[in-house]
Amino acid sequence: MKPPIGRDTKLCMSLSARPGNAGSMLHNRLYDLLGLDYVYKSFSTTDLPAAIGGIRALGIRGCAVSMPFKEAVIPLIDAMEPSASAIDSVNTIVNDDGRLTGYNTDFVAVRDLLVQRGIDPALPFAVRGSGGMAKAVVAALRDCGFGEGVVAARNREAGQALAEQYGYVWQAEVPARGAPLLINVTPLGMAGADESAMSFDDAQLAGCEVAFDVVAQPAMTPFILAADKAGKAIISGAEVIVLQAVEQFVLYTGIRPEPEMIRDAALVAHGPQVAERLIL
Repeated sequence: MKPPIGRDTKLCMSLSARPGNAGSMLHNRLYDLLGLDYVYKSFSTTDLPAAIGGIRALGIRGCAVSMPFKEAVIPLIDAMEPSASAIDSVNTIVNDDGRLTGYNTDFVAVRDLLVQRGIDPALPFAVRGSGGMAKAVVAALRDCGFGEGVVAARNREAGQALAEQYGYVWQAEVPARGAPLLINVTPLGMAGADESAMSFDDAQLAGCEVAFDVVAQPAMTPFILAADKAGKAIISGAEVIVLQAVEQFVLYTGIRPEPEMIRDAALVAHGPQVAERLIL
């Protein structure tokens, strides 16, 4: 059993434009299972500098960073580990006695999922999006040896820079024929205003072999539901969020949970559809 919350309890948190409960549920479940004197809470903010200053001033141990803050936090922290500096995107902040260091565990999670699922690097891909998460995804694809791909982004400056950095092609739109590996790295399909939106059209979906969506809430986005119904291989954003959260948990606590604990926490946070698909 974890100790009751008191003055020595360490606080971890997340910052997101659309805070959810899954991250809090997963981290807090792991604290319970391991008897750790930690608590985790999600937040949003309209004043990012003040929020980051609060992390430093209040001794908050760690902070997960989600859209749209992954690049905006960079000038506000003290240092970046290679996982973040290589792609100019931070999804995790660790506070060591007031010194804030940025990491990117999204990159690790995406890379590991591609390997664990045996996705063939010979498959051409199309990534839709060019933000902080897209940087992690495209870097992971290159790290895994994917040689041919398109970064589809209406923001020409960001999309072209990302594609050229890793030797891929930029286009404003996803190719009409799609690609064997389709990856959505936009908010399309996310709970809220975009929850009914499809990130790829029927023709693009028909031409793919693997459908990958980084949107985690809900796990089964319209894109993933349609791909699953069509018999495509699928990777959900909820799987990414579990694996990257485990890496965050290790950074915050110095403890790596056993696989059965991770699966238990994923079941609590995301349900059996996600927990049963994890390869640990």
